[in-house]
Amino acid sequence: MVQQTILWSPPPKELALSSDDVHVWCASLEQPASRVEQLRQILSAEELSRAERFYFEQHKKRFIVGRGLLRTILGRYLGIEPSQVQFSYGAHGKPALEAKLGESTVQFNVSHSQDIALYGVTCNRLIGVDIEYIRPMSDAEQIVERFFAATENALFRALPTTQKQEAFFNCWTSKEAYLKACGDGLARSLNHIEVSFIPGEPARLLSIEGSPSSAARWCLRDLTPASGYVAAIAVEGHDWRMNCWQWSE
Repeated sequence: MVQQTILWSPPPKELALSSDDVHVWCASLEQPASRVEQLRQILSAEELSRAERFYFEQHKKRFIVGRGLLRTILGRYLGIEPSQVQFSYGAHGKPALEAKLGESTVQFNVSHSQDIALYGVTCNRLIGVDIEYIRPMSDAEQIVERFFAATENALFRALPTTQKQEAFFNCWTSKEAYLKACGDGLARSLNHIEVSFIPGEPARLLSIEGSPSSAARWCLRDLTPASGYVAAIAVEGHDWRMNCWQWSE
């Protein structure tokens, strides 16, 4: 994809979110023990129970930090304490704000890979985010053949070997971002969605279930949140502006 120059800035003290805004937050999940403990204190009993189910301590800490930062970020938009944020879940597990919080129009989505988390926040627009750490995938061609559209499979196989790793993760994150925006996750087949993914091309959703007009409702953007990572966001509609914030507390 075409790599855009994105400035990951510290967020302003006062956050304003209109229907034309898309805010993307990037944060490190590797935090000092004191910060991990602070974030642990704002989690719900259900979240703490989930944290305890992780076998490795590193994964447990990353879950606590990721969930605690989500609560902290959303609390800033809602004007409430992070511990007061309450979630509901869609049929395929997509989190949303609990209706009892009022008539909030805030939409959000979360993704994490290795030690980086990405949070997307909008107002009255569906959003999905996906981030992946770029790593060797010995079964990439088998995954493409099985899960990607026939046209994507042909394009992927025709690429030089030096471009295949980047192309694979471009394609995967774009599809995942769209599916997460819809709330479908992997309940919908990846090969029913076609995206642009050739290195050097802009990110685009080309068709959904064979329909370019359905794809035209959505806008894809690729992001580089950190060296060695690739990410994508899918947002309902067009004519929005994006701000990228680096969590620094």
